[in-house]
Amino acid sequence: MRRDFYEVLGVDRNCDSVELKAAYRRLAVQFHPDKNAGDRDAEEKFKEASEAYSVLSDREKRERYDRFGHDGVRGGGGAGPGGFGFDASVFSDFSDLFGQFFGGFSGGARPAVGEDVVARLDIRFSEAAFGLEAPITIRRQEPCEACRGTGAEPGTRPERCPACGGRGQVRYAQGFFAVSRTCPTCRGEGMRIASPCSACAGQGRTDREHKITIRIPGGVETGSRLRLAGEGNAAPRGGAAGDLYVIISVEEHELFAREGDDIVLPMEIPFPVLALGGELEIPTLEGPETISVAPGTPVGKEIRLRHRGMERLAGRGRGDFVVRISVRVPKPVGKEEKALLEEYARLLDVTVGKPRAFSRVKKIFES
Repeated sequence: MRRDFYEVLGVDRNCDSVELKAAYRRLAVQFHPDKNAGDRDAEEKFKEASEAYSVLSDREKRERYDRFGHDGVRGGGGAGPGGFGFDASVFSDFSDLFGQFFGGFSGGARPAVGEDVVARLDIRFSEAAFGLEAPITIRRQEPCEACRGTGAEPGTRPERCPACGGRGQVRYAQGFFAVSRTCPTCRGEGMRIASPCSACAGQGRTDREHKITIRIPGGVETGSRLRLAGEGNAAPRGGAAGDLYVIISVEEHELFAREGDDIVLPMEIPFPVLALGGELEIPTLEGPETISVAPGTPVGKEIRLRHRGMERLAGRGRGDFVVRISVRVPKPVGKEEKALLEEYARLLDVTVGKPRAFSRVKKIFES
């Protein structure tokens, strides 16, 4: 019978994530294989605690476990056959201490990883709306052609580090603990280069210009960051390359503004059209469009063209194109227009163009 995961970690079923992490940390330190070399019982307890934590620290897995027990997380507990899903992140606040005790929780030499590269790209408003494929040029570290990335002079090859035997770590006995530290000779790589490549000074990589075409999805905005895995700097002397991050900057449009996934067009419309209604031709990102203005349309009214705005990054269609209406006031007013407006004001019993209009309003508020 498998033990209850809460019992394994020694926590209450209503414990929060902080209590859960503390309990797992305590057990992981107590039963870690680096502290209990050759102790099969400690290794099994370490695996058991790691499996319990991998389930209970995941909200969805924990809900299934609480409802159905071990059957609810069968195959998804994080501890497959022969493995034990250890989560070293719970030691992040003690990384230096436990990195010395347990060698960073690694099992030997680890090849270096290439650095990430950051590039910036300016695109137009319309390109942000619909997406595009854009070529960009970056400078990055690429594997040296002369030594094929090994860092060793052509005709030679790296040798196993004699100080650590290729493990990348050396171990020291310090009382109760067997302390693992990065090998100072090979700096944790496990290999030593006796004859460095003259083309790259033994680094295994050289600086080059690189052209790449990236796909930018519709809906991006200024500050959006695209990640291209493995397109960053090559690692020195082998190992995984870093990533490329492209930071997007969207140019402002002379007519349109963006509000979420909507495109907004502020539109000044002549008063007669607002009062009597009519049709107007407006610009959109996809060309001219005719809209109908209903009689008596108030200032501030929004006319929406559904699904004509920005593409949504989540892939759920598009936002709207919004025409936000304001009134156009003619300046200056000609004699004929002035006469007509004064006649219209007379019909509405509105006094215009005279200072006493303010005093009349003032009397209303004073009464």
